[in-house]
Amino acid sequence: MKYAPFLLLYFFTLLNKPVSAQSELCQGPYFTEEQGQAFLQSQVPASLAAWQQRSQKIKERLREGMELQQVPPRPQSAPLLHSRREMDGYTVENVAFESLPGIYVTGNLYRPARQLKSYAVILSPHGHGPDMRFHQQTQKRCGTLARMGALVFVPDMIGQGDMKQCEHKLSKALKLQTINNIRALDFLLSLPNADPERLAVVGESGGGTQTFVLTALDSRVKVAAPTVMVSAYFFGGCTCESGMPIHKKGEFQTNNVEIAALAAPRPMLLISDGGDWTKNNPKVEYPHIQQIYGLYGKKDQVSNVHFPAEKHDFGPNKRAAMYPFMAKYLKLDEKQVDESRVQVLDRKVLTVFDEAHPRPANAVVGDEAVLALLK
Repeated sequence: MKYAPFLLLYFFTLLNKPVSAQSELCQGPYFTEEQGQAFLQSQVPASLAAWQQRSQKIKERLREGMELQQVPPRPQSAPLLHSRREMDGYTVENVAFESLPGIYVTGNLYRPARQLKSYAVILSPHGHGPDMRFHQQTQKRCGTLARMGALVFVPDMIGQGDMKQCEHKLSKALKLQTINNIRALDFLLSLPNADPERLAVVGESGGGTQTFVLTALDSRVKVAAPTVMVSAYFFGGCTCESGMPIHKKGEFQTNNVEIAALAAPRPMLLISDGGDWTKNNPKVEYPHIQQIYGLYGKKDQVSNVHFPAEKHDFGPNKRAAMYPFMAKYLKLDEKQVDESRVQVLDRKVLTVFDEAHPRPANAVVGDEAVLALLK
């Protein structure tokens, strides 16, 4: 099966997660499919006021569970941008900036080649897998979205790509990646002519978790497309998704469907397939979220595109479904959608830290040192 390796790698991550003493962690297939559906049925809000009251509790659990009642101050250092390359209708640069003192978010910035009065901005976190920032599916979507008229930034997951100051399975990986993504929005909005009213997040798998968590917590996000991740019974298989108690506290329980629904009434696209934990989206998760959007009178603002014969990835068909959604809500040029014009570059070309651009001397290295910053 063409896309099976991505799914197998994700399950490998799940099966090898560190054992936690926290009984309130909800990880992997925490519910059965039947339990997940029953939980959603028990949480159908009777009114908008009822949903707003519950949504506030869910947000509080998110912030408390990942110890982010207050976001740490933003470092004032200037971002590093280098190795700009002129491509067919877009450019690519290598980027690093501080999210915390000594913590450097690394990634690539894709920009439209043509000058526009203003630019939509898109944060595109990637999923689990070796070198996913450099993978074809990542470069294709980022280059195409840039050609359509958006400033697009794809950051490394912690412990991957250039961001190897700690291991990916850091116990507070969820907290650090959320801080990184908040600072990534700061970076994107600092770029010339960036339009704060046209800001989207789109990512797949673990990047899908990052998408709906960031959308839930940061009102600057106006459009979201969590891909192959929103599930009533699966809670994320990695420490960076469910390694902190964001779903449960005492008698309080939520799941990723309710967290994703915190996007309401902002436009959201759920992309799902038949080969993973999103297989029930058309019948279970999507109708529940649509009910919540209906409370705002915005039922048409959420949609689902389902690929029953496909596996866990962000493949060509899924990307093709995402482009018109982004074009509609970010006012992008859909005529520029042509992935054949996006060149897949070697990772050496996209690497941020190299001999000419070494990692800054103040970089904090090692799990213990990074965790000390997060306390």
